[in-house]
Amino acid sequence: MRFSEDRLTEFAAAQGVLRRVHVWQPAAPRAVILAIHGGMAHGGDYVTPALYFRQHGIATVAYDLCGHQDARRVDIPGFATFLDDSLLFLQWVKQQYPGLPIYVMGHSMGALIATHLGLGHFAGETAIKGYILSSPYYVNAIKVSPVLLALAGVLEALAPRMKVPLASLTDQLTHDSAITARHHDDERDGIRATEITVRFGNALTKAQQGLAARMPSWTAPLFAVVAGADQLADADAAEAMLKSVPASLLTYQRYPQNFHENFNELNREQIFADILQWMQ
Repeated sequence: MRFSEDRLTEFAAAQGVLRRVHVWQPAAPRAVILAIHGGMAHGGDYVTPALYFRQHGIATVAYDLCGHQDARRVDIPGFATFLDDSLLFLQWVKQQYPGLPIYVMGHSMGALIATHLGLGHFAGETAIKGYILSSPYYVNAIKVSPVLLALAGVLEALAPRMKVPLASLTDQLTHDSAITARHHDDERDGIRATEITVRFGNALTKAQQGLAARMPSWTAPLFAVVAGADQLADADAAEAMLKSVPASLLTYQRYPQNFHENFNELNREQIFADILQWMQ
C-alpha cells in the first residue's frame, strides 16, 4: 500500500458512487477515527497520524472526497456532496466497527466539513465522542479581491470547470522535508491535485459564510489545533471562531511556528500525544 494502509476498500457514497477508503487498523481496535482530508489532498494523507494511533489501539479510516480521487483538478457539484457522502460514510464506519467510539478528525477543508457535520448531519450522534480539528479552513489566509468574489457566481454559471489561477504552496505546508517530497511525488503522479475549478472554490467560500454565527451552538467535545504560520487558513480568524465554542467543550492549542499541516509538522508527536490523552 502506498500510504502504509492495512487495506484499501470502498463504500457507496451518495447516488451509489463508490469512493475509496484508506484503512489503518490494529488487531483489536478500541476506537476509530473517521478522518476527513483537506482540499486538493486525499485520504492517504492521514498516514502520519494513522500510524501513531494504530500503535495505541485506534483505527483510522479516511475516504477520498468527491472530486479528489486521482484528480489533478478538483471539481465538485456542491459542498453538500461532502456532507451527504460523509453521513453515508459514518453509517459505513458504524457497520464496520459496531459499538466502538468514533472520533471525527478533519484537517483544513476537512475541518470545515467536520464543523458543518457537527452542527448539522452528525449532531446528536451518540456514537461520536468528539471532534479533532487541525487548521480549519474557516477563512482564507490569501485575501481575494472583492471584485473577484463578486464575479465568482457569474464565472461559476458560465464556466464552472474553469481553472482558478493558484500559486503553489506545497513547500509551505510542513517543515518536514520528507513529507514535502511525498506531496510533490503525489502531485507528479496525479494523486494530489494541483488545480481547482471556479465551482469548487466558490463552494468553499459559500460554506465559510455564516459559520461564525453558528459556532456558539456547538455541542460536542472538541480538540482543535491551529498553526500560527499558516499561509492557507487564517489562524486568527480560526482561533476567534473556535473560542466562541462553549469553553467546557473546547481543548485548544496554537503552535506559532507551525505551517498549515499540524499533523505532518515536526512537533506532531506532541500533538498526537495530547490528542490521545484527550481521547482517553
